[in-house]
Amino acid sequence: MSYKTILIHIDESRHTEARIKLAARIATRENAHLIGAATTGVSRYVYHAGMLDQVDPAVPMHLALHLELLRDRSRRALDNFEQSALRVEARSYESALIDDEAGAGISMRARYCDLAVIGQFDPDEQSPVVLPDFPEFVVMNSGRPVLIVPYAGRFDRTGQRALVAWDASTSATRALSNALPILKRADIVEVVVFNAEKNPDAHGEQPGADVGLWLARHGIKVDVIRRQTDADIGNALLSLAAELDSDLLVMGGYGHSRFREILLGGVTRTVLGSMTIPVLMSN
Repeated sequence: MSYKTILIHIDESRHTEARIKLAARIATRENAHLIGAATTGVSRYVYHAGMLDQVDPAVPMHLALHLELLRDRSRRALDNFEQSALRVEARSYESALIDDEAGAGISMRARYCDLAVIGQFDPDEQSPVVLPDFPEFVVMNSGRPVLIVPYAGRFDRTGQRALVAWDASTSATRALSNALPILKRADIVEVVVFNAEKNPDAHGEQPGADVGLWLARHGIKVDVIRRQTDADIGNALLSLAAELDSDLLVMGGYGHSRFREILLGGVTRTVLGSMTIPVLMSN
């Protein structure tokens, strides 16, 4: 498995450049095609209903003008993406303007890609186009691995020291499998199992041994860590990543949707809120 098409969420935030650089490094290693996608922020269902048809005289002029302003904003973001792609010498790239709100638009486009690269929600730079639940929505609805880049920090060596959160769940299994192209190039992959005795049937006699062997057969240098903790697992995971100087966290994303509301598991919610390194999640 390799990544051949990588989707990057593009907007006018100051964090977009970091996403582009990170995605471009992965694309260079994988010889992958980059797609920078910007969304207007208006639900596609509004377009489908004809409510914003600019040639329809029944559409108020101010709505048509507002739509064009939103598209202009997206075009500016995509122009910046193309300039950034040239600066980082991306081998192959294209721009895509999506008439949809960010969560649904990026989730839909991601289904035709191997990896989606998006940003963590930044409470100090809120957007009228990107809702606060955007990262979790894409994780839960895209059906693809999602690499989430924190809004703070530099990420020049992502993937050299990877930490895998392993609980033997289907979500963790998908995340680990989806991360293989990155993990195969890592200097070390450390797999952590917290409180294995609480789920002995899933882990077997030697918790983490089976998944460690599976990774080793892929040619990955792996170390298995077993930890006991009374703390919240999400915070324990982030503390361990700092202790190990990890530069990537791989984990399953837990949650489900109820209409637009995303009901997250505690670990997923903690990591998405307090992450300091890029996190690759799959649901």
